[in-house]
Amino acid sequence: MQSTDLPNLDFQSFEVPDLVRLLLPQRAVHLPRILLLYGSARERSYSRLLTEEAARLLRAMGAEPRIFDPRGLPLPDDAPDDHPKVQELRELALWAEGMVWTSPERHGAMTGILKAQIDWIPLAVGAVRPTQGKTLAVMQVSGGSQSFNAVNQMRVLGRWMRMLTIPNQSSVAKAFMEFDDAGRMKPSPYYERVVDVMEELIKFTILTRDCADYLVDRYSERRESTEALSQRVHQRSI
Repeated sequence: MQSTDLPNLDFQSFEVPDLVRLLLPQRAVHLPRILLLYGSARERSYSRLLTEEAARLLRAMGAEPRIFDPRGLPLPDDAPDDHPKVQELRELALWAEGMVWTSPERHGAMTGILKAQIDWIPLAVGAVRPTQGKTLAVMQVSGGSQSFNAVNQMRVLGRWMRMLTIPNQSSVAKAFMEFDDAGRMKPSPYYERVVDVMEELIKFTILTRDCADYLVDRYSERRESTEALSQRVHQRSI
């Protein structure tokens, strides 16, 4: 029924948020699937070492982590979509229910290596967004004092990819001092923060994965046909 108080509202597409659709009685029981991306190809990459430490923690917390190796990934638009590394990354993005992005801070920003991985993940495959509604944790390593430039940038990207970025984050200062010769992270408040972040990520992933599509369902998009939505999203990603 059209309301005189809301004359511009399309009531055929309007929905009142439904608690039942948020708290589904049937819950997924498989291990939470987490994809981890890191932003350096150096032999001793501290973003990779931090990512590997995070993956160990995720596994101990009952998740299934997979780490993507960015070496060999071409620059965005410098190779066809069927390039093996591009296909590997995109398949992992579809598989994952949550992600961890870890980047060094370089020139006050995230690295091009991490950004290239994100740029290769399409905004849409048909009318399906590979990242929307999935959880995200962001971390960074710095060569000097603690900074938050890279994690702040990644939060912006996560929002653009319509991901549910968790409140907590990790920024490891003077990362060269925080890992031993075997590449394991030393005990410290930085390590404890990484544990906090992974624990929070798993909780948010378990809480939201069953209703992820509903959480990011939009009134404006319900008014569009699937074909129109696909065309619009692809135009934005050009």
